[in-house]
Amino acid sequence: MQNQNWRFLMFTFHRSTLIAMLCFTVLGCVCAGLANAQATSVGRLTVFNVQNPEADVDFVNAKPMPLPSNPLPPDTTKAMIEALESKQSVGTSGGASGAEGTGITSAEFLGTPAAANEVAPQDYGTNNHPFTTVRADMFSINTNKTYPYRPAGKLFFNIGTAPYICSASLIAPGLVVTAAHCVANYGASQFYSGWQFVPGYRNGAAPYHKWKAVQAWILTAYYNGSDGCAVYGVVCPDDVAILILKPSTTGAYPGTSVGWFGYWYGGGFTSNGLFQITQLGYPAGLDNAAYMERNDSYGYTNSSDSNNTIIGSNMNGGSSGGPWIENFGLPSALTGESNGSFPQQNVVVGVTSWGYTDLTIKEQGAAPFTSGNIGALVTAACAAVPGAC
Repeated sequence: MQNQNWRFLMFTFHRSTLIAMLCFTVLGCVCAGLANAQATSVGRLTVFNVQNPEADVDFVNAKPMPLPSNPLPPDTTKAMIEALESKQSVGTSGGASGAEGTGITSAEFLGTPAAANEVAPQDYGTNNHPFTTVRADMFSINTNKTYPYRPAGKLFFNIGTAPYICSASLIAPGLVVTAAHCVANYGASQFYSGWQFVPGYRNGAAPYHKWKAVQAWILTAYYNGSDGCAVYGVVCPDDVAILILKPSTTGAYPGTSVGWFGYWYGGGFTSNGLFQITQLGYPAGLDNAAYMERNDSYGYTNSSDSNNTIIGSNMNGGSSGGPWIENFGLPSALTGESNGSFPQQNVVVGVTSWGYTDLTIKEQGAAPFTSGNIGALVTAACAAVPGAC
């Protein structure tokens, strides 16, 4: 992050209310370009209608969206003990299945991304949380055009006139899920602009083209800053957003060829709130965000962190909004075996929300998917544009 582009504000409160506050806002020259005139309140949600025509973002020089940083020290014992001993109350569960798609490609080249020198890789961890972070590609196989990798992709957008990147994924033919902090400035009632999703992005190549968003949906509580975050604007209950994509001239959405993940809320974990997560994203600290990265780790729910899920991870800026997936991969045919209690395949149960200010900790968090956030967002988006679903 460059000092002339960003400033950080930190305030400390008692743990019983807000323990700490860490948020970033763009300096005046950038804030002036933030979009909010097209925002409309729809019950508990806020939708932004993208105005046409809208120019492409700068795909080459787009900077990684800084991963919101949690300034608190990690709780190395209490949270894990709580997860192992207590039964989590998660409310209603539900979701939808994904689809593989045809896999037919029609590629274009967006340009090799410029170096993102302001983001430092997170090289080692101190919190005893095991994980494996690797490039999604195999040694001789580019997995970006293989299901279930290809529904994940790179999200380009503008903050004012400056281009940025996050990560995102399809959960319906024309619906993208990402982090709310990749869509709006928390508590400022300001949307960003120019979102373009590139499924299966790989080193400048867009094998399934780029797709512009026509609407962005977030929780109004996130939009106006009343979300009740454990760390203001960083560790929040509702850091999740839905983008509705514009179809092609033939009316097709990217999911037709790419496929899409399922999504689920209120499930995917044991009664103690333990998860097994596969995380996908484009962190700038790994391969300069040119390639999709994969991380696998167990996770647990921490009630002190707005019921966010915590995993071990080596990802950083640019990975924001990337999917956290349960039962990732090609399902096996069962012979003399049975499924576990959550057999849903390739379902997104969260998106990357934040990491720690201390880069040695090697943990990231995700807001929980609930009926009140992802459930309500998908329902509203599908009612607004049924063809995208």
